[in-house]
Amino acid sequence: MYRTITDFLNDWKYEHENTVKMFRALSDSSLTQMVTPDGRSLGFLAWHITLTLGEMGGKAGLKINAPLEDTAMPSSVSLIAETYEKAGNSLAEAVQQAWNDGMLLEEIEMYGEQWTRGSTLHSLLRHQIHHRAQMTVLMRQAGLKVPGIYGPSKEEWTHYGMNAPQ
Repeated sequence: MYRTITDFLNDWKYEHENTVKMFRALSDSSLTQMVTPDGRSLGFLAWHITLTLGEMGGKAGLKINAPLEDTAMPSSVSLIAETYEKAGNSLAEAVQQAWNDGMLLEEIEMYGEQWTRGSTLHSLLRHQIHHRAQMTVLMRQAGLKVPGIYGPSKEEWTHYGMNAPQ
């Protein structure tokens, strides 16, 4: 849970930039990649992350410049990445402008429960991280290079003059 806006914004900046980096590593043809025929596709996950910014932010009372939650997924990776990037910037601006540190402990209704605003921001960030991790599996299946987020990915170790750990 977040207790200061600055703490959230610092975490958000890092996670938002890395989600953009991951989205930009996708290809249009990879958007249909699924683990199983009835599973979620790589494109679905990227678009779901994007739509959740406006959906969850809106439920928390923030005005986010993001597509409505029932907006159809674009077939272009560049459009998904650009939309996500704008929506993520809008989220950061909305939090900074509409909320203050004292408000983070206030409870709001989220999905039929009472959450603090700080825990809502925490959940939004963790939701994104969770789905981004799912995307790495699909990216590897699609033959894409996975960008490192919290350290080098398997493909990036050679940039450091090292072999990937076995």
